[in-house]
Amino acid sequence: GGVGESYQKNPVCGDEITLRARVDGETIADVAWEGRGCSISQASASMLADLVAEEGLSRAEAVALIEVFREALRSRGQLELDEEIYGDAAALSGVSKFSARVKCAMLAWVALEDAIAKA
Repeated sequence: GGVGESYQKNPVCGDEITLRARVDGETIADVAWEGRGCSISQASASMLADLVAEEGLSRAEAVALIEVFREALRSRGQLELDEEIYGDAAALSGVSKFSARVKCAMLAWVALEDAIAKA
């Protein structure tokens, strides 16, 4: 285990996030983040942190979630996220229709992917 930290920036919108993930064995024990930017980037980070905290996800599960999330957000509205799995974050499916906003919603998820790779 260990702690991984990732700083990500979306220059288009000016969003910034620093996310720390504590990995205990193969389980993500804790996710903490701080950031600023548009409401979409902040809401997405908050939903992601809640999701990880509630589920006690393993590294592999988190990576799989991030991959499907990315696919849905790049689908231009073709792919809906499953509310059973994604909880509140499923609402972010709608962002995929606005390509300029996809990076905002993805920011925290990219940060988590990077942080767990480093942990």
